[in-house]
Amino acid sequence: MAEKDRPRDDVPGDDEVFADAAAGDVPDDDALVTSGAGGGTAVAERVKDESPKARKSGRGPFGRIGGFFREVTSELRKVIWPTRKELLTYTGVVIVFVVIMTTLVAGLDYGFGKAILWALG
Repeated sequence: MAEKDRPRDDVPGDDEVFADAAAGDVPDDDALVTSGAGGGTAVAERVKDESPKARKSGRGPFGRIGGFFREVTSELRKVIWPTRKELLTYTGVVIVFVVIMTTLVAGLDYGFGKAILWALG
């Protein structure tokens, strides 16, 4: 589990926001409409004016491109980047795994090659 408010965390105190979201807060009632046509259970549906596509349709191509880069920047701020120690540990694990797998495949290739030459040669 991730540590709370790690060093270089761009948004201190955001853990409480995520805890509230995980607790099951209900979205605003203004954005949802219940429909229960035909009996049965009522299902929450979004009002058509509140859909993301309806809001974005008025912008031109440059506005959409700018919005894309703003969203990318926003998502990159949420990333918890590894520390130098974690990065070196992960890199070492990957290099050791690749060396072991390469040795295994090379050994099998050499063994099967010798076996085929002995059987057919």
